[in-house]
Amino acid sequence: METILETVRTVLAADGAVPSERALAEQLGVKRHRVRLALETLRGAGELGPAKAGRRAATPLSHDEALIRVTNPIEVIELRFMLEPALARLAALRASPFEIQRIVLSASTPPGTGYGTADFAFHRAVAVGARNGLAVELYRLLRQVGTDARVRVGESSTACPKRLARRDAEHRAIADAISTRDPEAAEQAMRAHLAAVQRQIMERLSPGLTAA
Repeated sequence: METILETVRTVLAADGAVPSERALAEQLGVKRHRVRLALETLRGAGELGPAKAGRRAATPLSHDEALIRVTNPIEVIELRFMLEPALARLAALRASPFEIQRIVLSASTPPGTGYGTADFAFHRAVAVGARNGLAVELYRLLRQVGTDARVRVGESSTACPKRLARRDAEHRAIADAISTRDPEAAEQAMRAHLAAVQRQIMERLSPGLTAA
């Protein structure tokens, strides 16, 4: 999957568009459903625009669609609270040196990188470091649902410099705890970060309410 993702990113950077699923599958020698999953992952991370309607009728993601229809931003952040602190704890215990390096590097937003793209990259790196493949896929699905336009609250792809600096500092606190193999600190730092995200969501849903 990582090879497919990197190939699509390379093609996108060079041409500004990606070939069809069929062409990518033939180029990489993989099944089309794996290419489709990679494209969905990139769309969920905001790295790729929505699929264009064409002659081919795309297979509807009935399960994802059902989840999107029954949930809301509050439920998404609640589930993130249940999942991600545990993943941060596991990453502190299990992540390889290479995975820890990726977590540390992705904790700071590179110049020119979209706000949501950088955020997903960091949190996914933590999930991968937990060494639980099912948890990684559950997290991917959770973020994909959360970034759907019908669930996502008003948020631009960029953020004010102060918020970006604060978010990166929260990410670095998590990364530092993981890199020092401190599962308690990693879990607590993740909880503190998600609490800040939750406050932002509540403020967007009910402006002025959280200030009281």
